[in-house]
Amino acid sequence: MDENRGDEIRGTAGGTAPVPLSVLDLVTVGQGRTATQALRTSVDIAKLAESRGFHRFWVAEHHSMPGVASSSPAVILAHLAAHTERIRLGSGGVMLPNHAPLVIAEQFGTLEAMAPGRVDLGLGRAPGTDGATAAALRRTDRLNEGAEDFPQQLAELTRFLDDDFPDGHPYARIHAVPGPVQATSPGGVQSPSRPPVWLLGSSGFSARLAGVLGLPFAFAHHFSARNTVPALDLYRESFKPSAVLDAPYALIGVAALAAEDEREARRQVLTGALSMVRLRTGRPGLVPTPEEAEAYDFSPMEREFVDGWLKDIVHGTPDEVRTGLDDLAKRTGADELMITANAHGGEARLRSYELIADAYGLPGAV
Repeated sequence: MDENRGDEIRGTAGGTAPVPLSVLDLVTVGQGRTATQALRTSVDIAKLAESRGFHRFWVAEHHSMPGVASSSPAVILAHLAAHTERIRLGSGGVMLPNHAPLVIAEQFGTLEAMAPGRVDLGLGRAPGTDGATAAALRRTDRLNEGAEDFPQQLAELTRFLDDDFPDGHPYARIHAVPGPVQATSPGGVQSPSRPPVWLLGSSGFSARLAGVLGLPFAFAHHFSARNTVPALDLYRESFKPSAVLDAPYALIGVAALAAEDEREARRQVLTGALSMVRLRTGRPGLVPTPEEAEAYDFSPMEREFVDGWLKDIVHGTPDEVRTGLDDLAKRTGADELMITANAHGGEARLRSYELIADAYGLPGAV
């Protein structure tokens, strides 16, 4: 195994946390807020996460959702790289079927040159949007083909990242730049590292593929909680040691929000629940305020959905959130927890990460 690759993947738990803690940011835009403000909040959260010892900070590709301003992960990550120094930055994820593999290799090679040794490339096979938007992104209506071709696209992307297409391959003379080709050019000097590839999933397909390929795996527990344990079991059962990892390494995305009191935490997470109701019923919009979410007249079907949704969000006082995260880590055996705090305002999200860091005694407390 390439020890450098393994070291880039594995984190170290800080304070009393059971496993390394990381952050997933969706760059959410609340009512009365702008995308500019949302992006500034993302910078603030990344800087807080770095100062408090969170291991990595990822952003996720979404499209055509007014309340989520993360359509261009590579652009956002370049901005975050300019405002941080140590924390790992990455995509959770880039939706591979939406893009040509060469383009992704070039984008993340550029990010690696900007922030050497701290860039992750997380890949998903879902579109990150609805079918019509996916068709516009891919300029085709053959969407199923994109998902089915995922292993082939992944293999192509990996070869571009490693610059190792075999002789005779149509792409053997094509090079992703920045990339390894610069080290083999006359007088060239190039960093030997490249972004480690993660596979993301909310079902068994990517879990099995990540295991077979010996890659790290990230599961979307925050919106597919019932599939978490089966998917992680499948990943571990399928795992084959590789040049990347000699043992499985899996993180799970966890929706969690802490506040000074339980009622305030529930007010904040209810805004995300109402956003999901609107998204699932074809009415995506900006994240509502806590006041609007509390006053909203949920139908019986919507109330049932919201109650189920909130059960999968770890929320409450800092002690309650710590207990919930500890229990989740124990129940799933996850090697890392990646926390996403969805709420209307950036202040509540920032405060939540700070309170969670305090609850675990992470470094950097003021």
